[in-house]
Amino acid sequence: MPKKAVTPTRMVLNQLKGRLRTASRGHKLLKDKRDEEMRQFMDVVRQNKVLREKVEKGLTEAFAAMSMASAVMSPETLEQSLLYQSRRVELDVSYKNIMSVNVPVYDFRTHSGGDAGTLPYGFAQTSGELDDALTKLYEVFEDMLELAEVEKTMQLLAEDIEKTRRRVNALEYVMIPELQENIRYITMKLAENESSTKVRLMKVKDMVLQDAHNFS
Repeated sequence: MPKKAVTPTRMVLNQLKGRLRTASRGHKLLKDKRDEEMRQFMDVVRQNKVLREKVEKGLTEAFAAMSMASAVMSPETLEQSLLYQSRRVELDVSYKNIMSVNVPVYDFRTHSGGDAGTLPYGFAQTSGELDDALTKLYEVFEDMLELAEVEKTMQLLAEDIEKTRRRVNALEYVMIPELQENIRYITMKLAENESSTKVRLMKVKDMVLQDAHNFS
């Protein structure tokens, strides 16, 4: 018996068969989308791993150089040197579509106050370790933005994969079995009704023939 009451008519049967065909096509399309999203997600995961290792290495080297600079320079000189601003960054955010998921694309431009690659302070009162620290931070900054872009892409893809997985499961384990059960029920009822009709017609025919025979 179906979980919900259905009217066992041919019109309802045809409607349910149409819904079953649509649900089956939707199920296949969603499974294909989920599989492709998983492939894209794994590519992004591998990219994230490489970028994270690169960023962590760059930051470790920059912090080590900054620690050395702090050890050889006075706090006042170090603070004064870091107050100078030599570069300005403009960040633009656009989006690209990955399997119907809009993921961010970060595009940034660096504007230097002086010559490209120059540091903002004079070299007389500062140490080479400070130069190394700031240079490494400049170098790792682009990788950090790319890492942020990749991690946001991972998050959005993971959320959509979960939504798609729930829809696939709802179709596969709830909607399609329910439609199939209703179709079997209506088909069985229609077959029973058809058999009952045939039996009644045969009885009517026998009665008519019997009456005709008795009359003759």
